[in-house]
Amino acid sequence: MKFFNTAGPVNPAKHYTLDPFARLVDNDLLSLVAQEKYFVLHAPRQTGKTSALLGLLSELNASGDYCCVYMNVEVAQGLREDIGAAFATILDQLARRIDFHLPDLAESMAMSAAVRELAAERAPGGALGEALARLSELAPRPLVLFIDEIDSLVGDTLITVLRQIRAGYDMRPASFPQSIVLCGVRDIKDYRIHASSQKEVITGGSCFNIKAESLRLGDFSEPELRALYAQHTAATGQPFEEQALAAAWSYTAGQPWLANALAYEACFKPRGVRARAQPITAEVMAGAKERLVVSRATHLDQLTDKLGEPRVQRVVEPIVRGLERTLGSSNHDISYVEDLGLIKRGPEGVRIANAIYREVIPRELTDTVQFNLEANYQQSWYVTPDHRLDLPELLGAFQQFFREHSESWSELLTYKEAGPQLLLQAFLQRIVNGGGRIDREYGLGRMRTDLLVQWPLDPEQGFLGPVQRVVIELKLLHKSLRTTIAQGLRQTHDYVQRTGAADAHLLVFDRRTDVAWDKKVFRLAEQHDGLTITVWGM
Repeated sequence: MKFFNTAGPVNPAKHYTLDPFARLVDNDLLSLVAQEKYFVLHAPRQTGKTSALLGLLSELNASGDYCCVYMNVEVAQGLREDIGAAFATILDQLARRIDFHLPDLAESMAMSAAVRELAAERAPGGALGEALARLSELAPRPLVLFIDEIDSLVGDTLITVLRQIRAGYDMRPASFPQSIVLCGVRDIKDYRIHASSQKEVITGGSCFNIKAESLRLGDFSEPELRALYAQHTAATGQPFEEQALAAAWSYTAGQPWLANALAYEACFKPRGVRARAQPITAEVMAGAKERLVVSRATHLDQLTDKLGEPRVQRVVEPIVRGLERTLGSSNHDISYVEDLGLIKRGPEGVRIANAIYREVIPRELTDTVQFNLEANYQQSWYVTPDHRLDLPELLGAFQQFFREHSESWSELLTYKEAGPQLLLQAFLQRIVNGGGRIDREYGLGRMRTDLLVQWPLDPEQGFLGPVQRVVIELKLLHKSLRTTIAQGLRQTHDYVQRTGAADAHLLVFDRRTDVAWDKKVFRLAEQHDGLTITVWGM
């Protein structure tokens, strides 16, 4: 039985998978190898880089034109700048991979033995270069080498690897690999390597200036996501409803790990849908998304762990705040966060990469606040006897809370400048914990944060029954109160039209320290195109 893969490279015999080699065809990698190019392949974690490289390896070895070997240098990451130990580990990995990837090659035993011999007798400053030279001379066909997780190495170890590769470049293909591919999360030009031996920072571009191309492996397109899911239908007969497929694309935006993890949650976790006659619906997909977010899976945990880095904060915090532009971040910062997979750039500007990340990020940033709020505010007071959310009661309580505690509670946040947006989302998290859902939209240039609160009115039917939908729009006071409210009313109305919500609230946060709270705090009922919108001053 095949399943959706969420850990490690794909295995076509066990996993539903898109042809990993086909994902590289558009980049014309075969031509780059034929032209004896050295190049970089980079993409965010768990995008399918290793699977793609292994697919290309199979293609090259099957062609009979090359001897292709893949190696992963992450095994030396823990040794950091202990160069001797690191290079012994790297060469051992290379020897093992020769035996694994070229088992039918008569010369493979001599090739791996030569590497192990060099590991024992040569100083690390030249061992890798000499090993690659000997391998190229022993191989009956031009040698192609893939080095994965190159950016897991640090400091002098990384510099030494790059410089030994560069030093042998002019000897290719007779006495050095015809083509070398460095694979990692970031483009090598963005590396800032702290060299302990030289007491300086060295850029990746300067110590690997032989790079011909830098290629980025992209996310799945919507047709590719649908093709992946169709394999499950073909294998089991279980269909995905059209709304479920649209929801999967909306949640993941094609991020490969998310696309696989979401489908695995939807198709293999709930008991009800293990009966393959039961179709995968939009509601099943929404439940899978929520479980995935709550699970804090390794992929999501690794990603959110980056949020505390200063260069990540400089980019993400203005997005969470809904500002017009980033403040104090460089293009290098933006490229770095994009390479991590947290953001995307497009015609509409910089935004969080997908809906699941938009959900995870504020939860992660408010984790401590949520814990403290749960101890002080219980659920029962904002749910009416007929099981409806009492949003005026809830927002009124938040308004008072924000007035009394915003300064002290904001100190619990890493992103203090995004305090109003994050505190509100932490306050509303109890809705999610109580069985509701909150969809979030925010990004640079939006000048607002849009929240869609969804609450099932029948606990037994859940989201299969009637659902209360409420729009909450957050805006920071900009220019004047009148202008901010007028703009906010238009934006709130537009969001209501898109979501079909029956109730709408606009929250205006006044961050001016020289204005008394009595002037900041108010509640108004405004009309816009026939829609009543409650405006809350904070």
